[in-house]
Amino acid sequence: MPELPEVEVVRRGLEPFVRGTTFGAVNILHPRAARGNELPLETVLPGRTITGVSRRGKFMWLDLAPERGVDKHADRLYIHLGMSGQLRIGEVNSRHIRAQAELIPDPITAGAESAVSADAAPADVTSVDVTSAEPQSPEVLSFVDQRTFGYWKLAGAEHIAHIAADPLEEVFDAVATSRRIRAKKAPIKAVLLDQTVVSGVGNIYADEALWAAGIVPSRPASRLRHRDVLRLLDAARQVMVQALQQGGTSFDALYVNVNGESGYFSRSLHVYGRAGQDCDRCGAEILRTVIRGRSSHHCANCQVI
Repeated sequence: MPELPEVEVVRRGLEPFVRGTTFGAVNILHPRAARGNELPLETVLPGRTITGVSRRGKFMWLDLAPERGVDKHADRLYIHLGMSGQLRIGEVNSRHIRAQAELIPDPITAGAESAVSADAAPADVTSVDVTSAEPQSPEVLSFVDQRTFGYWKLAGAEHIAHIAADPLEEVFDAVATSRRIRAKKAPIKAVLLDQTVVSGVGNIYADEALWAAGIVPSRPASRLRHRDVLRLLDAARQVMVQALQQGGTSFDALYVNVNGESGYFSRSLHVYGRAGQDCDRCGAEILRTVIRGRSSHHCANCQVI
């Protein structure tokens, strides 16, 4: 599943293209792409203008301008990438197109250049396609989701009210987050994956942050010192910043940015997916265990806290 860096890469690539555009006709071709909506997206999205693209943790959404007669609490179109979701700009050649829509460009920005490469799109499953209604600026925004766990949902801020701030947000409070973490008796690895405690951290970056901080993944969170948790949170922030700079982590064609390019942070991983290999820090063997049903990788020699 895409984690914070991968979602942020997509957000940054998407915003210049969609900001200021207005939805035209919308056709949902696969019901899972729009599941959970009270009203059909085909009827409620047309006419709505996109004012920006925002993110918290792994959640991303299109900010929509208010419209008279429209529920003020439905001012966001959430785009959850699920296990394999992609947002692609440009024509996508696929036998599995699941939905189509139109985006009408703002006349001021319609001529803006878009660095788009559509040919690299995987021909697996396309859940949502968005094409421009302006003859002079035909473009396509596609939601490609091979496993169909992703979705588009029109809602307000309450949809993610339970999601905690992530380490890259300005409002992130490391001290308060440390208190919440240390109040948990679960293994620290499991607590890091709890999006109601700290968001955006998934299996990859949890393993990497724990390695950087020298903390055993199975250690009960309540047994960690405050300073250890603060160091862990800082490590999580740093490793995700590094991943963001390298375009995220791609192990296969299921994760690409809006231009169809893969991230290369997988080359910089120290423990995740490296079971049986030597630790980059001490040379001991990297071990793989299972914690609360999730695979976990660590070095038993230098992760001792």
